[in-house]
Amino acid sequence: MNVTVEKGQELSFYKAITPIIVSVFGVYLTIGIVLGVLPGFVQHQLGFDSIIVGLVIGLQFISTLLTRAYSGKITDTKGARQSKRTGVIFAVMAGVAYILSVVLKDHPGIALPVLMLARILHGTGESFLVTGALTWGIGLVGLPNSGKVMTWNGIAMYAGIAIGAPLSIWLSNGWGVFPAFMLIVLLPFVSWLATVKLPGIPVDNTHIRTPFYKVIGAVSGQGLSLAFSSVAFGCIASFIALFFTQKNWGDASVAFMVFGACYVLTRIFFASYPDRFGGYRIAFISLLIEIAGQLLIWTSASKAMAIVGCGLTGVGFSLIFPALGVLAIQKVSPQMRGTALGAYVAFVDLSLGLAGPLAGLVAGWFDYQAVYLFGAFSCLLSIVILQFNRR
Repeated sequence: MNVTVEKGQELSFYKAITPIIVSVFGVYLTIGIVLGVLPGFVQHQLGFDSIIVGLVIGLQFISTLLTRAYSGKITDTKGARQSKRTGVIFAVMAGVAYILSVVLKDHPGIALPVLMLARILHGTGESFLVTGALTWGIGLVGLPNSGKVMTWNGIAMYAGIAIGAPLSIWLSNGWGVFPAFMLIVLLPFVSWLATVKLPGIPVDNTHIRTPFYKVIGAVSGQGLSLAFSSVAFGCIASFIALFFTQKNWGDASVAFMVFGACYVLTRIFFASYPDRFGGYRIAFISLLIEIAGQLLIWTSASKAMAIVGCGLTGVGFSLIFPALGVLAIQKVSPQMRGTALGAYVAFVDLSLGLAGPLAGLVAGWFDYQAVYLFGAFSCLLSIVILQFNRR
């Protein structure tokens, strides 16, 4: 379907955004599924240590980072529809590679490289799918609604993680990791079908494109603060399951669910706060809450304390992305919006790509609980950067 929406003909917000939300939810459901079972698969079935776990987890985010510039370019020059179609292809190939790594689990030396290939393909697919979806949504409803688009896409992202992780843990407890990885082959098609009837948005190929490094420079103030705030989420995503196992607290599905529920509910009830009270003020308060959550996990003496810490981290992390993101995309022309979004989100990719291996080193030197002191310190650095760029 090649219908496009011309300037001034934006669709009603929810009519346009609902298919986008469903599409993004499908993508991040695959990410949540992997996060729920991958650490245990790498450590217990393939026999590798926590540093390799962190490396494998982080590889997807590094892959996403390295392809953000190209996915933004494709979105701006070929259209959001083409970007999403490319992402679906990569995501399906990732699912096939995950399944192949399970088939080869009795040969860890072969299974691990295949698994790493799956992470690279998964990250590339995410890059195209999410950049295309965000740009598509903003193009359909107009720039004044960009904050709402980011807010609802964020809800879809972390709802997908919050549901996908416990879903995969439940599946793996009964049937192993194979059914969980099989879903990763199927869900990208659901993501594509959700948006197949949406009209496209016009592409201006006459616009002189700003180099990607200049776009990164324009959004770097907000991006760096976002990056350090994202480390806390990376610590939960990479090691909360192994931390619960170490403490003999059972599986970590409730922790994932509480994080996701608090993240989503905060966005639903306080989505207007960045516009009402200012992005910097909301980001500062959110970071303080995120630090409190990480410190609570670090000092937790019980499963309940750790779960509450995950919830506080979700509350704190929830509004940082839209609060700083609206400021970031206002710094570029509409023709560069996809590239700007790619550059801005690239800081999250860089953060999560490095958080896994660095947290793995911390866990190797100390223990899994110390990982969350590292997360709290990263959020403190985010506050410093936020204050430095306040003007």
